[in-house]
Amino acid sequence: MPTQKTITYVQVGIGHRSLLYADALAGPFRDGNRLVAMCDSNPGRLELRQRYLHDTYQYPEVALYPAEDFVQMLALHQPDTVIVTSGPDATHDDYIVKAMEMGCDVVTEKPMTIDPARCRRIIDAAARTGRTTRVTFNYRYSPPRSQVKELLASGIIGRVLSVDFEWALNTAHGADYFRRWHRRKANSGGLMVHKATHHFDLVNWWLGESPVAVEAMGRRCFYGADSGVAESLGLHGRGERCHGCPCAAKCPFRLDMASIPALKAYYLDNERYDGYYRDRCVFSPDMDIEDTMNVMVRYGSGAMLSYTLNAFLPWEGYRIAFNGTGGRLEHGTVESTYIAGDGRVQGGTVAGGTYIRHYPAFAEPRDIAVRTGEGSHGGGDDVMLADLFSPRTGHDPLRRAAGIGDGSYSILIGIAANRSMASGQAVAIDSLVAGIPDPSWK
Repeated sequence: MPTQKTITYVQVGIGHRSLLYADALAGPFRDGNRLVAMCDSNPGRLELRQRYLHDTYQYPEVALYPAEDFVQMLALHQPDTVIVTSGPDATHDDYIVKAMEMGCDVVTEKPMTIDPARCRRIIDAAARTGRTTRVTFNYRYSPPRSQVKELLASGIIGRVLSVDFEWALNTAHGADYFRRWHRRKANSGGLMVHKATHHFDLVNWWLGESPVAVEAMGRRCFYGADSGVAESLGLHGRGERCHGCPCAAKCPFRLDMASIPALKAYYLDNERYDGYYRDRCVFSPDMDIEDTMNVMVRYGSGAMLSYTLNAFLPWEGYRIAFNGTGGRLEHGTVESTYIAGDGRVQGGTVAGGTYIRHYPAFAEPRDIAVRTGEGSHGGGDDVMLADLFSPRTGHDPLRRAAGIGDGSYSILIGIAANRSMASGQAVAIDSLVAGIPDPSWK
């Protein structure tokens, strides 16, 4: 039998999320795959990752490059695929486009990018080069979300007419977006793009529909310097960051990086290289993203989505209801508490906290046994990694692999929401970017 070709990868961006892919390539998917080089703006984090791979997996030495040598890295190693896990999100498009132009396929973290011009640039580069970009929407792969997709596709509630979707971020995870580079829309597109891209993609995929128009309202009413929350907690004389803050002992939002090994190693010990503070005050004036958002989305079929996102609540998770011509399907989950990079499971589900309930028209409601999964994002990460690095042969009936079309529609809802919040007007998706490639559900 012919020897299977080893697929080579390089990775750009060595933040906390990047470890998911490095662990996969060095561990369970080592056969047939090889990580040959890594690139980052912080040399300390590169060296730390190199030592981690060696000590944990006895992995062969990986070539290391500063961010400015990204093109040189591609030219020297000629990888098959570039994994983009860089932050801020505003950097994604540059790496994606350069990779495709140099003959590489791409795997990118969400969001694909943050604004229409960058989205257009990625679409055009893919058309010009013929290369592919996978957007890693891990929630699609978790067993209960895949189950909801199957139930809707079966016609269990007929044609979907409307969707009610509530997502809650708690005061651990939610607050964390207001400490980091995510706090500026120029970096992240705000929570409507950085975070809600996950949620909008789920609805697009569940419905198998493309969004047409968006109307939204939002504001920051909890975090920031002018909310009054800090004063109500007695946090007077606050510092720029948690580390060394005179209010640290009494602040419930304190992030003590020195006591969390992973955050200390990756950020506190390496901030001397780039001056990046991972623990800025959540009540700082230096932020322009919202923490409270309400969005209405109209789909091509006429179905309407009502979506809310709040980033300061006492629990984390979501509730969603699909209302159809033949009944109603409800689904929800409570997620475990974590702060990005603190070593706890990301998006882990609380035992017994996930449900699916069917309300047939003219019949009694019933609870549906929920499929469960282990690990981060409701068990979705491991299934997604297998699809990326050890793909099955044959067609996936759920069409979970997401490309540029999926990535575009998910961010354009959030971009349109940002514009609607600023203008008070509804925003048409095709006024932002036209000629979007077919998403997976087409």
